[in-house]
Amino acid sequence: MAEKLKIIPLGGLNEIGKNITVLEYGRDMIVVDCGLGFPEEDMYGVDLVIPDFTYLVKNQQKLRGMFITHGHEDHIGSIPYAMQQVNCPIHGTAMTNGLIKLKLEEHGLASQVKLLTHKPGDVVRAGCFQVEFIHVNHSIADAVCFAIHTPVGTLVMTGDFKIDPTAEGGMMDLGRLGQLGKEGVLALLCDSTNVERTGYTPSERMVAESLDRQFKGCNQRIVVTTFASNMHRIQTVLTTAHRYGKKVAVTGRSMENMLKVAAELNYLKVPENTIVDINTIKSLPKEKVVIVSTGSQGENMSALYRMAFSTHRQVEIQPGDRIIISASAIPGNEKAVSKIINELYRKGAEVVYEKAEGLHVSGHACQEELKIVHALCKPKYFIPVHGEQRHLQIHGKLAKQMGMNPRNIIIGDIGQVIECTSRTCKLNGAVPAGRVLVDGTGVGDVGSVVLRDRKHLATDGMIVVCVNLSSQDGSVISGPDIITRGFVYVKESESLMEDLKLMAEDAIYRCSRKNVRDWTSIKTAIKSDLSSYLYKTTKRNPMILPVIMEI
Repeated sequence: MAEKLKIIPLGGLNEIGKNITVLEYGRDMIVVDCGLGFPEEDMYGVDLVIPDFTYLVKNQQKLRGMFITHGHEDHIGSIPYAMQQVNCPIHGTAMTNGLIKLKLEEHGLASQVKLLTHKPGDVVRAGCFQVEFIHVNHSIADAVCFAIHTPVGTLVMTGDFKIDPTAEGGMMDLGRLGQLGKEGVLALLCDSTNVERTGYTPSERMVAESLDRQFKGCNQRIVVTTFASNMHRIQTVLTTAHRYGKKVAVTGRSMENMLKVAAELNYLKVPENTIVDINTIKSLPKEKVVIVSTGSQGENMSALYRMAFSTHRQVEIQPGDRIIISASAIPGNEKAVSKIINELYRKGAEVVYEKAEGLHVSGHACQEELKIVHALCKPKYFIPVHGEQRHLQIHGKLAKQMGMNPRNIIIGDIGQVIECTSRTCKLNGAVPAGRVLVDGTGVGDVGSVVLRDRKHLATDGMIVVCVNLSSQDGSVISGPDIITRGFVYVKESESLMEDLKLMAEDAIYRCSRKNVRDWTSIKTAIKSDLSSYLYKTTKRNPMILPVIMEI
């Protein structure tokens, strides 16, 4: 039988972020993107969420390369974790590779991983695959989509994109997509992030006009916060500040790293004598100062958060400061962003944000732009990607409106294998997939059981029962002592603590009368009695940990 092309999303379906897709044909395999996701509210203590790389590790002898569309965290963030388990060449554009290199250096992997830099128009062979780089517009420089030529046909994988006719670096290469459509596209894998929005995504030029209005005639200090990766936006801030004779200081580690990479690669044109050190701004007139900061998503350790809550070393928010939030809140971050905005208002600052002033435009295509890509590519099959279930379903309906046969629209899930020949495309089987949680330096050691315990501790607190028993006859030598954390304020609940102590003593006494001497049975008796009593009296279920020592 002829080999079939396998398309295996290991992330990015039915979720936002963590984008990674495997393409496999015979003895060859490539990976497109390798991103991370951010923890949900109930993932207590978790720092990052990365894909499950089990399938890559199992088939690493087939792996011919990793191809990256652009440098956002949801597309490159998991690369260091993948490279600790497998090793293959990584192909990307200059800006993308500059950011990947920073990540690899942080993990001590820069010397072990081969980074190969390409530009739009380049075609790279990797086993039986030929990967063509095609220029697109997005909210980060050097973004591309891929036309992947395989033995069964051509796939177009858009990555994240929008169509911006006035973009720095030129409009997305729609002409090449049209050529591919005429030559024949087997399947289109298209970004679904903004599919719920009608019309077109506004141009970045609109933000430049809004920022100009905010800078013009402003006699106060200005603080601008935006996504560190949005070099077009930061370029606009630098240009506008220079136009009005203001100096720009940068704060926030990710912002500083991004500026360093962009300046080295000539993606950022810094007007002469415009950037100053953050430590020197106190010596400048406040109306001459612009601070560019991280923290547009309300992150606890970000520069804007530290400014708002007076923990930033160099900057303290003062009444009259104009704070411009040039970003929209990612779903799930709304409360954190509101918290910062409220605190800034409390300090007397003037806060200008996207809802009020149109200071942000998305980097993702809306419905009319998606229709243009569908019309140009004219794919035989359509696979919506990069979105939750509602995004994928709505994108599927949009494809039907464009005349696509409903049977040729494949809505899958992570781990599901999509098998393609030149005549067919269908779901067939599954591979290991899911999410691996990163907590500090631990990767994968926090699972569902640990998360359940953390949730339990966070919602109900903990009670520790400590008791010393005689190794001779099992009698109580000292204790039981009751220690609580996150349950009640002990000084105001002394009677409850005394009741718990008596109940623990009673449970131990019952066990000794029955001649029960194994610790497990004694601990179970203590937990059972205390948990029943606490639920009856307090309607709470704290975690109960009996600690028994024999003397």
